Amino acid sequence: MTERRRGSVARDADSLAIGNSALDWNRDGLTVSLDETTVPWPSPIRGCLRLHPTALAQQVEGLAPGHRWQPIAASARIEVLLAAPALRWTGHAYFDSNAGDAPIEDAMRHWHWSRSPLRDGGAALLYDLERRDGSRHALGLRFDRHGQAEPFAAPAVAPLVRSGWRVERQSRGDAAIVGTLEDTPFYVRSTLAATLCGEPTLGVHESLDLDRFNSPVVQWMLPFRMPRSRR
Repeated sequence: MTERRRGSVARDADSLAIGNSALDWNRDGLTVSLDETTVPWPSPIRGCLRLHPTALAQQVEGLAPGHRWQPIAASARIEVLLAAPALRWTGHAYFDSNAGDAPIEDAMRHWHWSRSPLRDGGAALLYDLERRDGSRHALGLRFDRHGQAEPFAAPAVAPLVRSGWRVERQSRGDAAIVGTLEDTPFYVRSTLAATLCGEPTLGVHESLDLDRFNSPVVQWMLPFRMPRSRR
């Protein structure tokens, strides 16, 4: 939540610390310890998140040259325990990783992604993206509760209503936006209702516009949303 210098980052095989916040793997799953300050109106965010994966997936997908996506835990349970603000809840969760050898905006123009839990404890994931060279890549993966994935035939592309910042959204089949969780000039996260793998689902959807992200105006605005620490 804050960009920091190299000296504020430490990691080993089981942990990653960035400033006052950290992630730690243990036998029960992933623990995220938070000690941050919101912007532009300063207020503390302190507490922890505990992620308990149903299973871990080994699958790694190439999205574009030099860029990889790994759905580490397609299905998980999360405990949110915050002291500031005072909030607690539990629910479905998901944990993935994106890695690249160069800036992501050099490789892609945009992506649309969603993850929807299924009745059997698994999840359906959709990925649609356009690379910077104009080629497109689409994925439809069904994960079972043991972390095993198999492709499924995704329905036809379906445009969705644009966000408040006019970011384009799309998904598949009869998908419809239920609510918007986060809305920025280049990224929007939403709740999505859709019929996937033969059943009605309610999941999380995101759209990322990297042309917007790369624009000088948005680059100028970024430090107001994610401050850059001198420490």
